[in-house]
Amino acid sequence: MTRNIPLKGIAMGAGYFSRFQYEAWTRIPEVRITAIYNRTESKAREMMAAYGVPRYYSDWHQMVDREKPDFADIITPPETHEEMCDFLAGRGVHIICQKPLAPTLEASRRIVERAKAAGVRFMVHENWRWQPWYRKIKAIQQSSDIGEFTHLYFRMRMGDGWGDNAYLDRQPFFRDYPRLLVYETGVHFVDTFRYLFGEVVEVYANLQRLNPVIQGEETGQVFFRFANGATAIWDANRYNEVESPSPRFTFGELRIDAMEGHLTMDTESNIRIKRLGEPGHDVDYHRGALNFAGDCVHATQRHFVDCFLSDAEFESKGEDYLKTLRVVEAIYQSAQSRQSVKL
Repeated sequence: MTRNIPLKGIAMGAGYFSRFQYEAWTRIPEVRITAIYNRTESKAREMMAAYGVPRYYSDWHQMVDREKPDFADIITPPETHEEMCDFLAGRGVHIICQKPLAPTLEASRRIVERAKAAGVRFMVHENWRWQPWYRKIKAIQQSSDIGEFTHLYFRMRMGDGWGDNAYLDRQPFFRDYPRLLVYETGVHFVDTFRYLFGEVVEVYANLQRLNPVIQGEETGQVFFRFANGATAIWDANRYNEVESPSPRFTFGELRIDAMEGHLTMDTESNIRIKRLGEPGHDVDYHRGALNFAGDCVHATQRHFVDCFLSDAEFESKGEDYLKTLRVVEAIYQSAQSRQSVKL
């Protein structure tokens, strides 16, 4: 199918994370972001000035109808997504939508089903699997250099969730989320673990809240079993700190065991491979500190554009992302019941 170039995009939202998305769009030559909506005009104006967006709207409905975009980038809080996606789909506008997709699995499912029924392309902005270290780890897996992956352990310590001022400087709405650690952060890891190991068939979770000033949990341990027999443990905590110059670069450290060796990654994204009975060695691959977490936002949006122009399937298409969200629900069910949950 022939597409007009550049693609005309609009953006909804100007919160903390949006700056990464606006900046990344400026480096994708096939796209022009022509307008922005945000409830607070001053924040929108800051983004417009920084990233060359020409027009502001205080009414997003009006923006959609006047701009007639090819696609919309939704960067607003999750409770707004269903209404926005329904309106956009009804106007034939294709969608890339930030996670969390919606406050509930049921609302997320409605978003995906209505977009499909309207015949519009829909992708979830899930950038974790696009972090360059995970793309490299996937390549190592496919090369069989250390054999079949059997177990993954990831330890995360963010250090932004302690004290009376927890989250206020960056993302204050975190304080009021009834679900926090898994709903907002853990969903990234669930999706990435699925990318590396396939479908999850069982989970067991222990979740806690350590800081009384927030509503949801910020600490937990989750065990995963996959259909291929592999396992994983996510040991996560936003309360305690890690000694790293940038805890938000890799968000932690991992070890993957395999049939013929193992690999590790530290908080500076250094990957090391050790085959059984042999000395270990460092892996040379391209990554940097540009934008967010190894420039994964740009890689995600580049994927959206490439698939959009070629009519290829998105990796994070709506139907696939619902599988990730079903695992998230199972984690909360397990934590509440204190029993393992099979999917």
